[in-house]
Amino acid sequence: MTRIDLTGLDVRAAQVWGGIRLVPLVREEPVEGLRLHREVYERAHGDGSSSVDVGDGTVYTSYVPHGFVADWSGTGREEEAAYGTRLGDAPRAAVPVRAPHHRLAKRRRGERRLRFLPLHLALDGYLSLHFGGPTVLWEEWSRQALRRGLPPRAEAAYAGVDVPGLSEALRVFEVHPGQCGVLVYAADALAAAFVVPHPEDYRLLHPTLVEDLYGELVHQYAHYGAPVPEFTARIGDGAGGIRNLADLRAAAREQERRWAVAHDGLMARDLLETPYAFERAYRMGSFSLYRFLPPFLRDGREQHIGELITDRKGRTAYLKTFRLSDAQVRRGHLLRRLASCDWHPGRTAEALGVSGEELVRRIRSAGFGPLLDAHGLARAARVSQEG
Repeated sequence: MTRIDLTGLDVRAAQVWGGIRLVPLVREEPVEGLRLHREVYERAHGDGSSSVDVGDGTVYTSYVPHGFVADWSGTGREEEAAYGTRLGDAPRAAVPVRAPHHRLAKRRRGERRLRFLPLHLALDGYLSLHFGGPTVLWEEWSRQALRRGLPPRAEAAYAGVDVPGLSEALRVFEVHPGQCGVLVYAADALAAAFVVPHPEDYRLLHPTLVEDLYGELVHQYAHYGAPVPEFTARIGDGAGGIRNLADLRAAAREQERRWAVAHDGLMARDLLETPYAFERAYRMGSFSLYRFLPPFLRDGREQHIGELITDRKGRTAYLKTFRLSDAQVRRGHLLRRLASCDWHPGRTAEALGVSGEELVRRIRSAGFGPLLDAHGLARAARVSQEG
């Protein structure tokens, strides 16, 4: 598996609010055997941040508004969901979970349910990208880099409530029958994709989109972008014209089909055509939970990280993505090149087609300057000049 497959999900006409465009995704039939519920946490800090022990001696700290519970028990009955999910008929009734977070994905013993933090598996994968640092004692790297690897990494993100126009767009958004997902655009740039297995899951989880994390680029596009045009369908007098309601219905469906083809081939092209590196985080019966990273190619295309649950046929049951900024793509690209060249500065500079001085500038610009050893760089520069 190298690409995101949205087979079984049909695009419906977009809805627009200012610079925000929401494109609904509808399933003809829900994914059988999997349901998704929300788990509400009591905030550990007043700012909504929380820490998670990821199990390898490191701690992942981030804004954690809620968790998801994937239930593959086959009952499909919401009242049997794990502790902390919605209870009864009240749409917002929930029991806050006060237990500390020990892992980003955790299964309770003997249960067919998995609790995980949405988007945080993907973010942890990006932040830990080649976290170990240099594996070879090249003199250009400091002792700190060799002993501890990269310093603690942090990336900025915005909550959905801080993305201009998003809260209002989601509030007036019309949920379609059979809707199991949505693609969120800011200034017609794809901000996020969200897919769930069942329409009832989507209706309950739709409000959580304002609590999700969105990248800096998305916030800028929403803040500075102009209003985008609404979807309109124009049915003209074709051959024979419109003679009855059946002709009108057929013409309307053709307009919907053209919109879907144009959307998938243009607006969502980078998300669907980019080859990703998938890492399976958990197996859940016939379903598998993955996180994925893009190739970090600096070719001007959108780059997304995210999480995915597929069934045994590879069909997407759950999807949530986070769009990286250009600076985040550059950092990922640089780390990939350094690791592929055994962190040798000379070979890395040659692979990138730049000088050694330019590589050092890029490393410092990416925030990895403390890894470098000034004396080692000076010695390497003298040897290079003498050579």
